[in-house]
Amino acid sequence: MERKRISASNIRSVGYDTRNRLLEIEFSNGSIVQYSGVSGEVYRRLMNAPSPGSYFHDEIEENFPAKKIR
Repeated sequence: MERKRISASNIRSVGYDTRNRLLEIEFSNGSIVQYSGVSGEVYRRLMNAPSPGSYFHDEIEENFPAKKIR
């Protein structure tokens, strides 16, 4: 999955698979986590948030099943 770099203190890049509703986040420490069941609207809001790190923490981190892939 191709990820886009974003400007956030704890997130390095974000990718999204529309068909599978899969959000992939690469954190600043190098770990990569996939979140399943994420809507396109949540992805768009994350990418456009003034603070992507805060949006992730408030709206995604505890609300979607996560699988660490690295």
